[in-house]
Order: sequence, then C-alpha cells, then structure tokens
Amino acid sequence: MANITVNTRRSVGTINRNLFGHFSEHLGRCIYQGLYVGENSPIPNVNGIRADVAQALRNLHIPVLRWPGGCFADEYHWRDGVGPKADRKRMVNTHWGYVVEDNSFGTHEFLELCRQLGCEPYINGNLGSGTVREMSEWVEYLNSDGDSSVVRERRQNGREEPFNVKYFGVGNENWGCGGNMRPEYYADEYRRYQTYCRNYGENKLFRIACGPSDVDYQWTEVLMKNAARYMDAITMHYYTILGPDWQHKGSATAFTAQEFYTTLRKALAIEPMISKHLQIMDRYDPEHRVGLIVDEWGTWHNVEPGTNPGFLYQQNTMRDALVAALTLNAFIAHCDRVVMANIAQTVNVLQAVVLTEGDKMALTPTYHVFDLYQAHQDAAAADCFIQGDMAAEGLCQLHASASFKNGALTLTVANASADKPAEVTVALDGFTAREVSARVLVGAMDDYNDFTHTAVAPKALDSVKIAEGQLRFTLPACSVAELTCR
Repeated sequence: MANITVNTRRSVGTINRNLFGHFSEHLGRCIYQGLYVGENSPIPNVNGIRADVAQALRNLHIPVLRWPGGCFADEYHWRDGVGPKADRKRMVNTHWGYVVEDNSFGTHEFLELCRQLGCEPYINGNLGSGTVREMSEWVEYLNSDGDSSVVRERRQNGREEPFNVKYFGVGNENWGCGGNMRPEYYADEYRRYQTYCRNYGENKLFRIACGPSDVDYQWTEVLMKNAARYMDAITMHYYTILGPDWQHKGSATAFTAQEFYTTLRKALAIEPMISKHLQIMDRYDPEHRVGLIVDEWGTWHNVEPGTNPGFLYQQNTMRDALVAALTLNAFIAHCDRVVMANIAQTVNVLQAVVLTEGDKMALTPTYHVFDLYQAHQDAAAADCFIQGDMAAEGLCQLHASASFKNGALTLTVANASADKPAEVTVALDGFTAREVSARVLVGAMDDYNDFTHTAVAPKALDSVKIAEGQLRFTLPACSVAELTCR
C-alpha cells in the first residue's frame, strides 16, 4: 500500500509554464531533417518547418524553445544566417560531427518556428568567439524599431516589426566549450557583454548568465558575488548518465534492472543540486530576484549503433520517461525559484520527444510524459506527501506532483518499480473530488517507440475510484499517470 496526501491549502508557488521548455541546437538531425526541411522538401512543411513535428509540439503546448545552442551557440555568428540563403556563409560544425552547416536555418527561420509553435523564443548569444558589438547588434536586429542600419537590414530581410525577443542568454558553458573560462573571468565578461544588450521599446530583455555544470558550486558562488545585480537568471546543466564516465555511458535500450534503478537514482540527484545552488544564490540575492534556469537536462546514453557519434542520436525507453517525470517533479518542488527548464533536445538528439527518419515520425515515451504533465503549466503547486514502499535501495517506489487550476486538481504519479504495481490511496485536503479521470503511460522498462511500431502511449486508467472522499487505484509497475479531479 502507498498513501499520498495532497494539501491544496499549502503551495510553494505557481508552476511557471516555462519549466516544460525545450532546447534545439544545430546538432545532428535536430534542426535539419527534424524541425526544418526547407520550403522545397517533399516532406509536408509550412515555410520550411516540418508540419508533422510542428503539430506534435503544438499538441504539447511547449512554452519556450532555446536556440542555437549549446556548444554551437559560442561559435555561431548570427549574420551568417540572415539574408538570401544562396549568399549565406557555409561553415563546418566542428563541435558536432564535422558536417557542413549551410546556415539556411537562421534567425528568421527560428522565429518563424516559434510563431508556428506558439512558444517564446530563448536565444543564446555568442560570448565565446563573438564580440560585444556582434551580440549588441543581434539584440538590436531582433528588438529595435529605430531607423538604424541594423534595423534596415532586418527590414530588407523581410521583417518590418521587431520580434520582441525576451529571453537572451549571454554565452553558454563558458567553463567548457564556450571558452574554458575561469568563473572570475566570465563574470567580468558577462558584465561587459550584457551592458550592451539593450532594452528597446516596451520589451524588457530577460538577461540570462551562464551558470554551472551540476555540482560546480564555486562557479555559482563567484557569479552571484560578482554579477548578480546584472542578471535576471543564471543557468545550470545536469545530465543523467548511467555509466561511470562520459566514455562509458551505457546503451539506451539494453540495460539490466539494476542499471534501470541506478539511472533513476542519478536522475533524482538533480534535486539536492538545485537546493545547494539556490542556497548560494540566496546569500547574494535574499529577495529572490534572480531565477534559476536548468536549460540543459535529460539522459545521455551511447549513440545508436551505426550512427554518427557526433549526432548524439539515441532511442528513448520507459526508463527515460521515468527520468523525465522525476526531473519535472524536482522542478515543480522548487517552482518558487526555478523559472525555466529546457530538455535536451527536442528532436533526434539525446532525450528527444520526437524522432524522425525521412518522412516518418515517432513520439517517444518522454513526449507522452510532457503530455501528461501539461495541466501543471501555470497552476498553483499543491503540497504532496507520500508514504510507501521502496522500488530499490535508495529509491522510493512512488513520486508525485500536484497542482490546482481553474477548479481542477491534477495529480501526476510515477511508479519507479520495474515490476511491482502499487495500491494507492490519495487523501485530498482542501478539495472535494466529485469526479475523476485518469490516463497512464505504462510499459516494460526497455519498451520504446520507433517508426514501425508504437509500444507505449497513454491510455485510460480505469481503476481509479472515489471512496469516502479519497482516490483509490492500482498504479502499474513502470508507469506515469495523470489524474484530473473536479
């Protein structure tokens, strides 16, 4: 038996819809063949944006999309990707696979993608190999309505009105691929670059500083001490890796039950990391003005056999779905301070929600977790307390989040056991459920979807009953469920 108590009278805050954001980098087949096929492709598209993928992402109501990187951001020069496509500069993507980048997908194409998806753009500027002037003029190109040469250039390229981009990152992973900088040096560079990222009109830029990789608390300490007053948010990156190091990450589809549980335990490690970084931030920002953004997260496995190692293409199983659920729960638990998160990456790369091959498309188990969690967007987080069994040593069987919006209570529950169902009773404090509907994503721990078969997709969870003011149901092993009470 497992007992969950949901208290709608207690809340840590509103769950920012941007916690369910996504990340798209010029890496492998994320942009080209994934999100963008070009206007002349036989694959159905609208202005070059792949129609089936765009519809799948619209169905998720993705709130924000990060671009162009990632490591690629700090070697990307934005003027290479504007103007007539025949005249755009060709380059070799030295970070990812040494393939030719023809820059046919640039600023206008990305913002057209965001328009079609109905999401906010989050653009990452080039601090590592770019210049202050280059970054300043990109912000001007995006957001100014003045009669400058830069704005005339935008108008020549077909956009009369400013794009009014809000979210702007000043560099990426500058401790590594973005320049191998010391935190003291980056803090000074950040202060300098952000000075020239101007506000235009009514649009106030949300300036995002490059933060740490997982447990690099010293980076956070130095950045907050020296630059907190100049930023609106600081980033953090954390990848869930099964293997002992980056050279031995493990297979995406062939793993043991022990490896399944180890992966989930490593996913849960993100929560204490967030807590520690927030403690450091609070010392320099007691008013909580600066938010934390986890703009790269997800599983990182070995690439699929026979694929380009630089493309980071991996399959996606129910194990990944549970990692997504546990990670989203951590963000919801800290929704008073975590203001955005972006899974890596949207299509065909790492823990993708969509896979494509030619004109075929598959929705991954992770896609369906984002679907089940949709109702949490902009809802009030409700206090959620769980008493139950262990799935394995150091890993609780049940993990849950709850929220309240528009008179409805949403409860999402994950069963982290590979083989044991759970008999669950949910007590509702401050809410009377008169009707309930439920969906569940369930499968074997290594089940995945591909272009020939769909092994897992949400279906009705018919076991849910209301009895004596409580919810009672059986949650299958290796599953994620969404319950909606009214």
